[in-house]
Amino acid sequence: MIMSDLIEVRIHGRGGQGSVTAAELIAVAVFNEGKYSQAFPHFGVERRGAPVEAYARISDSPIRLRSQVYTPDVVIIQDSTLINSVDVFKGLKKDGLIIINSEKKDWPQLKGFKVVVVPVTKLALELLGRPATNTGLLAAFAKASGIIKIESLIKAIEDKFKNKPEVLKKNIELINRIEI
Repeated sequence: MIMSDLIEVRIHGRGGQGSVTAAELIAVAVFNEGKYSQAFPHFGVERRGAPVEAYARISDSPIRLRSQVYTPDVVIIQDSTLINSVDVFKGLKKDGLIIINSEKKDWPQLKGFKVVVVPVTKLALELLGRPATNTGLLAAFAKASGIIKIESLIKAIEDKFKNKPEVLKKNIELINRIEI
């Protein structure tokens, strides 16, 4: 578990993969636990498939910082091909946590970090019928970090998808299938 008054998370994905929604779900889950949170996106060229970043901050006290996240405690990578084209690890704290959506298990360049690799795309295609990886990666984040509880994440997802019961059911099933 990462121990700090302010925890910063940076999510890397491609437009349309749900990076912004993932940051929002983190913020809602944290808020549900009685903590303070922020969630916000950073876009370059706004188009489906283009690299995007989204950020979340978590704290036990009010958050006054309003900048992008430059020195994250956690980096979540929704698309591992970004590792070769974007500096996704820039500024990551020395003891940082990296969560990668990939079937490739060995990442030797990441020695010194806690690395969790989960083949979420494969599971999402099987359960959701599309490569929606954000909720599965958030489950890996919750389980690997202890920063948020799975129950809080599920409550945030229930709130988000309350009008889409089948989507909700499949996302909860995906969360329950994530193993780290």
